[in-house]
Formats: sequence, C-alpha cells, structure tokens
Amino acid sequence: MIQNAPGGDVVGLEQVRRDWTRLGATEPLWAVCVDPAKRDGGWDDDEFLASGRAAVDPAVARLDELGLRPEGGRVLDFGCGAGRLSNALAAHFDRVVGVDISAPMLEEARRLDRSGGRIEFVLNERPDLSMFEDGSFDLVYTDLVLQHLPPELAEGYVREFARVVRPGGAMVLGVPEGERRTFKGLVFRYAPWPLVAWAQRTLLRYPAPMRMHTLRTERLAELLPQARIAASDEYWGGDHWRHLRHYVAVGG
Repeated sequence: MIQNAPGGDVVGLEQVRRDWTRLGATEPLWAVCVDPAKRDGGWDDDEFLASGRAAVDPAVARLDELGLRPEGGRVLDFGCGAGRLSNALAAHFDRVVGVDISAPMLEEARRLDRSGGRIEFVLNERPDLSMFEDGSFDLVYTDLVLQHLPPELAEGYVREFARVVRPGGAMVLGVPEGERRTFKGLVFRYAPWPLVAWAQRTLLRYPAPMRMHTLRTERLAELLPQARIAASDEYWGGDHWRHLRHYVAVGG
C-alpha cells in the first residue's frame, strides 16, 4: 500500500518498516519514548516501564469511569514497540498481544517482558490485521503510533481495529488532533517532508526519520460508523502537537 504524502514524497509500509527497524536496532527505548535527555541508551529499563504505567493506569481508570472497561479479557497493543505499554496493560488484563512492524523492537520487548508469560509479541508486516479473527479482542489500545504511518495506511488499521474488537468491547486510541501554532508545529504542517527528514537525520541525529500525521476526531468517527466515541481527552502533546486520547465503545 503506497500513499503520496505532502511534499510529493512517496511512502508506504515498506519504508515504515525500514525506518522503524533501524530505530529499533539502534535506539529502541528512546525511539518509543523520545526525550532529548535519554539519547544514547539513557533510558533505565525500570524507568522506561514506569513511564508506560504512568500512561496506561489513568487510561484504564478512565475506561472504568466511562463504563467501558472489559473485565479480564484479551488486549491488542498495536505498535507495541519495546513493550512499554504492553507490560502496563498486562497488569490490568488477562492477556496482551503486542504487535509491531519492527523485529528489533520486538526483540527488545521480549527482553523487557515482566508479565510472567501473559504477553505475546507478534511481528506484522502487512497493511492489515488479517492474522487475527473478527471479534478476537476485548480491547484495542494504541498510543502515539498511528501518527507515524501514511494517513491511508493508518485509516486502514483503524478500520481493522473495529473488525478485531468484539461487540461490546472498546478501543483507546491516542492520536494527534492537530499541530499547535508554535514554530515546531508550523514546520511539521508546512515544511516539505524531505526537508523535515533531512533536519531530523542531520541536525537532530535521528537514526531514521519519524513521520508525523494528524488524525482528526471527525475523520475518526467516519472510520468507525458502528462505534461511539465516548470521550476525547487532551493529554501530553509536547510543544508542537495537540494529542487526544479517544475512548471508543464498539457496538454490541
């Protein structure tokens, strides 16, 4: 699946795989949780996993508050990377399946697995989730992942989320709603992608560039006609993105 991105750059799943394989092989923890102070192996394993709990625990509490939390259950952690959120989700649910496109990321995730065998990490190099049957998960959780995919590809995965969640299940989708009107935000919005990629590789020394795209609430609702967005909460977005965490009830 190939998409013409802004600036005329042709991107697709294979390019995403190459970029995140390189990131996973060189700076897996930093690439998952970008912090300038954590470059060159600066993340401590326990600190890294604690950051996952700090993200997941409030989200699970919000599911409870909205009456959407599935009891026990099987969770899909889409774009699991090094397992930061997978481990946190395993503290709340019976089984977690972490899916990622980067084999080195999954190697790191298996190293960091603290679940006692309740997490399964799976490589998926397809533009869909056809390895999973309809209704095979109680919850789909993804955060700060879809933004790195070409929009057409990201939207296809959202449709797949609706397919693999059972009726009565839920989704938690963390995506950027839009760019802030800051220097960095405006650069991402208006600068040609080749220039942004050059700056990331040359000036910021990224092992591979990280593409960024928005997914607005209105479009998300269009992609999920059989589901209901119960809440859209603003959360961390740095100084150049406005991120929303959407809590979605799947019809049942």
